[in-house]
Amino acid sequence: MAIDLGRVAAIDFHTHAEEPCGTHGDDGYDDFQAGMSAYFRSPFPHPPTIPETAAYYRERNIAAVIFAVDAERETGFRRYDNEEMAELAAANSDILIPFASIDPAKGRAGAREARRLIEHYGIRGFKFHPTMQGFYPNDRSAYVLYEAIAEAGLPALFHTGQTGVGAGMHGGMGMRLKYSNPIYLDDVAADFPDMPIILAHPSFPWQEEALAVATHKPNVYIDLSGWSPKYFPPILVRYANSLLRDRMLFGSDWPAILPDRWLADFDRLDIKPDVRPLILKENARRLLGM
Repeated sequence: MAIDLGRVAAIDFHTHAEEPCGTHGDDGYDDFQAGMSAYFRSPFPHPPTIPETAAYYRERNIAAVIFAVDAERETGFRRYDNEEMAELAAANSDILIPFASIDPAKGRAGAREARRLIEHYGIRGFKFHPTMQGFYPNDRSAYVLYEAIAEAGLPALFHTGQTGVGAGMHGGMGMRLKYSNPIYLDDVAADFPDMPIILAHPSFPWQEEALAVATHKPNVYIDLSGWSPKYFPPILVRYANSLLRDRMLFGSDWPAILPDRWLADFDRLDIKPDVRPLILKENARRLLGM
């Protein structure tokens, strides 16, 4: 069943698919999730499953882009199988839009996987987390994977800025913030000008770098997930209301931040009335070709 765009009130461009804690045999995943829950003050006793996520968003008439993060090499956590995630999203296709995640270190094998997921599993885009995956986005070794995404005309979404992953944990769980400076995506946007690139989150402490890249490269968007809108820096709000009004996207960062909270705080943000529907739904609809 296709998403009824006339019915949905918004498109959340940033939601996470999580497996329940206790299913990872390696692992350390449970400790990681406990750290994340403490950092974001999560109301959930366990990470919501994909069907639970779909039910939550369906009740609110909000469509959601959903993805996991393949960070096996850097973290040791078993990744959420892209095929399984895509099948669960397909079973809830009235509300969920599946993105895949592949560690760029997988090289040509990752590019083959990307093409197979696009052709056979209806994947609509790809998620990268440079800090969790331990790579600079402009590392040429990642380009073979970007080429597979670009040839399909699909978007690539990159975490930018500081992260709650590992925050407050011993040594930050080994996570290195340097990889997620959005300036490295300027190279990617120049080298892949026909591939839509989404900079996820207000990019603290590199907000102006993110705005510079997005205003200079017309294939670059910004999703506003990961922060309550009441904490958005004034310069971000100013660009959302003006130069980047057509390339700002609503995103919550579910389940770390609930869309109910994000939308309530967004209602109180000084956003122009004609810009609100662009951010909440229309920019995402156009970007996704819906």
